[in-house]
Amino acid sequence: MVSSDPRLVIVTPVYEDFEASSRLFKELQAEFGDAVYIVAVDDGSVRQPLDTSSLDLANARGEVLKLRRNVGHQKAIAIGLGYVSAQIRDNQMVVVMDSDGEDLPSSIPKLLSELQDDNVDVVVARRKSRVETLRFKTFYKIYKRLFRIITGRTISFGNFMGMKPAGVRRLAAMPELSIHVASAVLASKLRITTCPLDRGPRYAGQSKMNFVGLALHGFKGMMVFAEDVLVRVGIASAIVAALSVVFGTIAVVLKTIGYSTPGWASVVLGIFILMFLQTGVLALMTLMLTGVVRSGTVTSELDYQDFIGQILFSKRAETLANAPL
Repeated sequence: MVSSDPRLVIVTPVYEDFEASSRLFKELQAEFGDAVYIVAVDDGSVRQPLDTSSLDLANARGEVLKLRRNVGHQKAIAIGLGYVSAQIRDNQMVVVMDSDGEDLPSSIPKLLSELQDDNVDVVVARRKSRVETLRFKTFYKIYKRLFRIITGRTISFGNFMGMKPAGVRRLAAMPELSIHVASAVLASKLRITTCPLDRGPRYAGQSKMNFVGLALHGFKGMMVFAEDVLVRVGIASAIVAALSVVFGTIAVVLKTIGYSTPGWASVVLGIFILMFLQTGVLALMTLMLTGVVRSGTVTSELDYQDFIGQILFSKRAETLANAPL
């Protein structure tokens, strides 16, 4: 970090979005001036590769981490946070935000104000309004309910968040961060508070995320809590298996005392036997998978240096220090 340390470090992933990110850099510089330092993670862009020209045009201090290949939105954020965590100072705050304009720079001061509380490590943005289609909003509500049922946790935020240095270092040490940032925050045991904010429209272009990509992103969020999910599925399977035994026994009793039509008891009993076998196998599989997950959990943090091919500094960053961050 430069000697005149900026109080705010922005980490933003960029993929084939040069125009939108350029506008973001201008707005960040206009909003915070020299108090901000921008770390843009170019996630292997080919058609619109990111360089420092947009930072220079905005007269901003910052750098571009050019990744060797496309690793995906979440891992790009994890790499950026890992890079920042190695050199962040205790008087600085870090904000993670998307580069497309949907996370508004004007909302950052409200995020940072929540971090003034000594009992808060991370503040996450909860959307008051969304510029989205009805289809997206409907499926998002279904996903949140499903997430709560399967994992036992509530998720109501995305990547837009602010954090203290201790929070950055803790998250950077979590291998789950590269899978799903929001779920990793929930799993980190950090002290979290929410901040209701509006979501803005995209600066330019179209979202790269389609429905299949959103669904995959949602499932990855559940993967962070794989053990909890597997145990819940195992318990549900065991309950269904037990009910199958109970109702199967009832069907046999009714057949024995003559309270069933011909063939009815055999069909019902066959169905319950199949349910018992299937759910029993599923319960055993989930218990085995839980053991595999527990024993095979990755304990080492993501080595961000393996993914960074080149680091480019803006002109203002180069004039202030040889290695700003």
